Order: sequence, then C-alpha cells, then structure tokens
Amino acid sequence: MLQSELFQIAATTDWQDLGDGIQRQVFGYDNRVMMVKVKFEKGAIGQLHEHHHTQISYVESGVFETTIGENKHTLVTGDGFYVPPHAVHGVICLEPGILIDVFSPHREDFI
Repeated sequence: MLQSELFQIAATTDWQDLGDGIQRQVFGYDNRVMMVKVKFEKGAIGQLHEHHHTQISYVESGVFETTIGENKHTLVTGDGFYVPPHAVHGVICLEPGILIDVFSPHREDFI
C-alpha cells in the first residue's frame, strides 16, 4: 500500500513551485485519500480543469473566486467547496491565501 509518513511537519515539508504564483505542499496520503496545501499569491489562477478524483477544499486564508461547472462564488477564510469527479473547476486568488485540498483517491500525479 502506498502511504506517506505518519506525521507531516510543515517546517520540514518541501513546497513545490508550480509557477505563476502557486506552490503546493503534499501532506498525508494513502491509496484512498490525500491532503494538500496550496499557496496562492494575489492574482494567481488555478486554471479550469477536471479530474476523476472527488475533491473537498477548505479556505485556510485569503479570498478566492471559485468556479465549479456553471457555478461561481467568492469564498473567504473558513469557507469551503466540494468538487464531484469530472466537474470542471478552478479559482482566482483575490487576496493571498492557502487552500487545503483533500482528494479521493489520492492524486498519483502529485507524488
């Protein structure tokens, strides 16, 4: 079974630079689930995309214009969103912030 270490320490977990003002920090995962922190600079765009994973995201900080399918909503610290498999979705960061993304199953392309 594929799995991360039992503990993930933020200070010693590397950030992956995705370019265009976005960084990713992969936290715990196994074959069924994965948690990822995604840091956005103001104006950074999480391009519209889709994948077969179920995704739930929590706005740890910042303000994000979030699109899921034909729905658009501005989310702030403490808000969240659910993305069903294959739904087209993306964000525009209006104020610098961090999203906490949970995927099921894990994102094999992030490892």
